[in-house]
Amino acid sequence: QVQLVESGGGLVQPGGSLRLSCAASGSRFSSYSLGWYRQAPGKQRELVAAMTRGGSTNYAIAVKGRFTISRDNAKNTVYLQMNSLKPEDTAVYYCNARSITYTDYWGQGTQVTVSS
Repeated sequence: QVQLVESGGGLVQPGGSLRLSCAASGSRFSSYSLGWYRQAPGKQRELVAAMTRGGSTNYAIAVKGRFTISRDNAKNTVYLQMNSLKPEDTAVYYCNARSITYTDYWGQGTQVTVSS
C-alpha cells in the first residue's frame, strides 16, 4: 500500500509559477511510474505529466514547455514545476503512482487557481 500526499497548490497570478510536491510512503518508490493529473470543474481528469521508472517523461500538449515533472527517489517525492501559468491551468491536481503490477495509487489532490 502506498499513500501519497500532495502539497504546494495555491492561488497564483497568470504568468506565475508554482511547484507541487507529492510525498509517498513505502519502500518501493523507485519502482513506480509517476504522474500528475488534473481535474477542472465539469471536466474529466486528464494526464498532465508522467515519468517512467527509467526517467522518461511525457507531457500533455497544453503544458509542454511550461511544466516539468521530476522525482527524487531518495526522498520518495515527485514534483511538478509549473511555469507561465494560465487561467486554464486552474484545477485540482492529483499525484499518481503506478506499480509494476499496474495498481494505481492516488493522492487527495491540491487546488491550483490561476487568477488575477
